[in-house]
Amino acid sequence: DTLPLVRCQPSDLNQVFMNILLNAIAALEECATKQITIQTLALENEQVQITIRDSGPGIPTEIQGKVFDPFFTTKPVGKGTGLGLALSYQTIQQHHGQLRLPSTPHQGTTLLIQLPVH
Repeated sequence: DTLPLVRCQPSDLNQVFMNILLNAIAALEECATKQITIQTLALENEQVQITIRDSGPGIPTEIQGKVFDPFFTTKPVGKGTGLGLALSYQTIQQHHGQLRLPSTPHQGTTLLIQLPVH
């Protein structure tokens, strides 16, 4: 979509996108179908939305509530710190936005980022 401008710290948002994309890439390692989709949308409530979706195995329901917790990881020791999504969540909050995980297990993972227009 054609998006209005948002007031942000570009390097901070770049780090958010990198964290999410690196998680998506890791989730796709064992998958036959490897697809990451990024979609943007201008919302009527003066916000922009960025949707990042992968075709991986998805996140089990029982751990979805923990993915934004600091040091929570499903990766093996030495492969992840558990800080990527926690810091991403905090960064989006600092930008007065929202980071949500509206995913269904076994149907890939979807992360929604909403940021206010300034």
